[in-house]
Amino acid sequence: MGVETEVKFRVPRQNIAALPRLKIPGSRVGEGSESDLISTYFDTRKRKLKRHGLVLRVRQTGGKHIQTIKKVSAGNLGRGEWESEVKDGGPDLGEADGTPLQEIASKKLRRKLRPVFKTSVHRITLPVHRKAGEIELAIDRGEIVAGRRSSRVEEVELELKRGHPRDLFQVARAVERKLDAELYLRGKAERGYDLVDSGDEQAVFAQPIELDRRMSAIAGFKTIAHAALRHFSGNIDAVRNLDPEGVHQMRVGLRRLRAAISLFSDMIAGAKTEHIKAELKWLTNQLAPAREIDVFLQEKVEPVAGRINPRRGVKAVEREFAARRDEALERARRAVSSGRCRAMLVELLEWIETQDGHGKEAKLEVLEFAVDLLNRRVKKVRKDGKSLQDMSPQERHKLRIKAKKIRYAVEFFESLFPGKRDQKQLTRLSRHLKKIQSALGSLNDFIADSKLAADAALNAPPRDRRARAFASGFIVGHEAEQTMPLMKAASKEVSALRACTLG
Repeated sequence: MGVETEVKFRVPRQNIAALPRLKIPGSRVGEGSESDLISTYFDTRKRKLKRHGLVLRVRQTGGKHIQTIKKVSAGNLGRGEWESEVKDGGPDLGEADGTPLQEIASKKLRRKLRPVFKTSVHRITLPVHRKAGEIELAIDRGEIVAGRRSSRVEEVELELKRGHPRDLFQVARAVERKLDAELYLRGKAERGYDLVDSGDEQAVFAQPIELDRRMSAIAGFKTIAHAALRHFSGNIDAVRNLDPEGVHQMRVGLRRLRAAISLFSDMIAGAKTEHIKAELKWLTNQLAPAREIDVFLQEKVEPVAGRINPRRGVKAVEREFAARRDEALERARRAVSSGRCRAMLVELLEWIETQDGHGKEAKLEVLEFAVDLLNRRVKKVRKDGKSLQDMSPQERHKLRIKAKKIRYAVEFFESLFPGKRDQKQLTRLSRHLKKIQSALGSLNDFIADSKLAADAALNAPPRDRRARAFASGFIVGHEAEQTMPLMKAASKEVSALRACTLG
């Protein structure tokens, strides 16, 4: 087995031709080689291999057929890879012994395997020699084909063949700066499955995180952080397409990463971490207006629109906020396409991968760390929540954020608790936290919605002002009726947390 440590970029078509001549500080680029690679990816009709995090590929190159089995993880830069030569273009499960595919390989699986998609790529490979290491730079141009659908491939892969990861990232930063290259963590297999199932450039959702309870806490952080990076960066195309769901998923991925940094803060504190947090907050803020206005329209205005007369007022409010949403989506598109965002992605990946951690907690087994963290944070929310009825809106908002972080922690650490009792406890804990978060979130939204509605009325043209004011008042009044039931619901769920203890 080999473990690939690689960084992948997308490069604008007009810049990719300049790569072989690229001058990289501290590096010497050697003579290149070229090859044509035709690869077929296999799976069952129900995507059994994909569901198990496996990729099975047979590649034709140089008159040979090379079968590759890959174990794909949402939380690692490196990935397991097993290669063997096969007789023809079909897969040979006899070569799966000693690989993760062995666990599910059977005669039944062999019968059900079929080609799912293909890639056809012209590859230029260049060795990049460093003083204490060597990087392989591969330029891929071609296409992915799934039935009648196809997608262009214009990528650069940097693979660490020898040396320290910092050598890899020094080259990566040079590629990003000089060629406007964008970090791209989605492999050809993921893109191929997207083409088959739903077409390209769809919103990307969070994937389950697999942790080994024997790994260190800092290794657990790196796995979680890398998965969150994959999640939010995977939605860049959807945001560029002005897709509100893409904006939402990107924000979720950013929040998950920021939550992970908070949960592991003691072992990763430092000036670099503070800089990373500031950059993540910047990008989150660029996306926020698009999501907030979209939710206001979809969940607050449209459900009550049919009950408001005169209709002219609510129609004017809808037009106003639809236009504002379009402007906010364009702002989000500019942010994810900016040089600042491209540089941040490389910087963030390097920061994650080079984390060593400090303090005793970093060396704890991640299971011990997780049990202590969850119990301690639940106890704090339970204590703070006793005074919920007397809290200011700002204090309620802080309590909601604490509950949200614990929910993310449950998702991060779930794989560490396979037992039935622990799974029941986690499910119960997550259910209570979700209800607390939902109730307090709605109360927080009322304040923001009141500001949006008042703004719509106050800034309306004279002919629409009275109608808009009536419509805005109806929307706000409808929400205000729900305040007391939500407070009672949140208090009830906070009290229920006392039964949620792990270990």
